[in-house]
Amino acid sequence: MARGRKPTVHANLPPHMRARIRGDITYYYYDTGGKPRKEISLGKVYVEAIRRWSELEGKKTTPLIYFKDIADRYLLEIVPTKAARTQIDNVREMQNLIAFFNNPPAPITEIRPIHIRQYMNWRTDNGKKSTVRANREKSLLSHLFNIARDWGALDTVNPCQGIKGYTEEGRDVYVEDNIYDAIYLVASQPLKDALDLAYLTGQRPADVIAMSESNIQDGVLLVQQGKTNAKLRISITGELKSLLERILKSKQVHKVYTSQLICTETGRPISQNALRLRFDKARDKAIQQNPAIAKDVKHFQFRDLRAKAASDKAESETMRDAQLQLGHSSMAMTEQYVRQRRGQKVSPTR
Repeated sequence: MARGRKPTVHANLPPHMRARIRGDITYYYYDTGGKPRKEISLGKVYVEAIRRWSELEGKKTTPLIYFKDIADRYLLEIVPTKAARTQIDNVREMQNLIAFFNNPPAPITEIRPIHIRQYMNWRTDNGKKSTVRANREKSLLSHLFNIARDWGALDTVNPCQGIKGYTEEGRDVYVEDNIYDAIYLVASQPLKDALDLAYLTGQRPADVIAMSESNIQDGVLLVQQGKTNAKLRISITGELKSLLERILKSKQVHKVYTSQLICTETGRPISQNALRLRFDKARDKAIQQNPAIAKDVKHFQFRDLRAKAASDKAESETMRDAQLQLGHSSMAMTEQYVRQRRGQKVSPTR
């Protein structure tokens, strides 16, 4: 964790789970009860702690009466079956849901559509412009109610039904080459490697950081997307081949280094947060050096490279090729993803 940053403290922890802060790190424990109190360490990574907690709680049963009862069981049984990125999001989203529906404790059978609307308003009132997160939390809440019906805790219509979410405006940024070059020129070497790898593969930032030497097999780069679990085999040819050769050669100067493709200047593993800090620093410097395009540079986010890669792929080859590169399940998804950022290319009347 970066120096000076406060550790994350999660409110409304599941039953028997405790959190303690030591310096800038939060540690989690499982309270077994009894006297004297005995605690089992769950580690310092929240999602992993939740997983370990679920194992320890495995044989315990709680009457499914209150919302928090359902939420705890959902965290225990349903969330661990989802993709890693979704698990992290769900755990964070559930904290907001519990904070609202457990204050005071709400019986699951008494939650009505008006309460869902009140929750949506609560998430966006008092300056909290969290419309996107509110929509995601409503989706999680709706799924939770459906699961509660399967568990026999609810026999009424899902109260989320008919409650409209907030209108979301899709991100429509296409990174032009001059904007990309402005940041690339002032980037550190790890960031340059990450920018190149993200653009050439068209993958999400978390998947780019997760790529390692073991993913290079038989002339392809193996990718399993963390968000959807989609599996891809990207041919190691052209600029990607040159990039991987450059990365592997640069890592050889370190006596000990990680198998992770993107690493620090000393060969150590790099985290998504560390890469983000490098990107923010390079972007700030690019803004100072390029006042004429400062506004566009400021709007550039690392994740926009996925859209740039897809748009360029669709224009140079076909939309189908872009779909395969992104790992989308449908062509319609790719078409919307690409065209809303750059616009459909057409020919003149004559």
